[in-house]
Amino acid sequence: MRQLHEMLHADIEPLSLHHTVAEALEWFNDFPYSHLPIVDDGIFLGNIALDDAETLNENEPLNNHRYLLHGFFVRDHFNWLDVLEELAKNEANVVPVLQDDQQFVGCYLLEEVVQLLAETPFLKETGGIIVVEKSIKDYSMGQITQIIESNNGRILGAFVSHIGTENIQVTLKLTLGPMNEILQAFRRYNYEVVSEHHEDSYLENLKERSAYLAKFLDI
Repeated sequence: MRQLHEMLHADIEPLSLHHTVAEALEWFNDFPYSHLPIVDDGIFLGNIALDDAETLNENEPLNNHRYLLHGFFVRDHFNWLDVLEELAKNEANVVPVLQDDQQFVGCYLLEEVVQLLAETPFLKETGGIIVVEKSIKDYSMGQITQIIESNNGRILGAFVSHIGTENIQVTLKLTLGPMNEILQAFRRYNYEVVSEHHEDSYLENLKERSAYLAKFLDI
């Protein structure tokens, strides 16, 4: 799997406050980015959004519109999940990368960070997906791991895919194995299995009983 630092674009030249709105729009035409970074003597000041730039007088310098700058960025030591979160939170397809002294060193692009996700075992390796749900106060990631591993399963990845006011859902990817035993073990620990599985004997039994009851009522 590639490393995040290999995807740093140090060749993306930032704007300065002395650039005009027209010059910024030219840069947006050349690069399909949602935002462009603005720096002063190498120090990051913020990002100008394409949506904002398109509403401004093209003859004015960006310095007249400091109030429109978006301050999001990532550090050069962040991991790819931190970067992906920052991109998603700001609805951006590019994010500036800064050193701890606020020096601008380049940018990461959303498309390339998503490619890193595609290279993880969670997406790349063959396995089965289970989605389980339990009350927030009762669920435990340690217990989830114990349920899977005690039934000879192995976790390729796990993440919290939904949080409600009372319940939480966890999406799991497992190596192919004793899926039915794992599903039944989750139910014994009062987890609801939200996903559907053709290996699930519990659901098959419910379907059979439902069909039998329907047939009985038709008599």
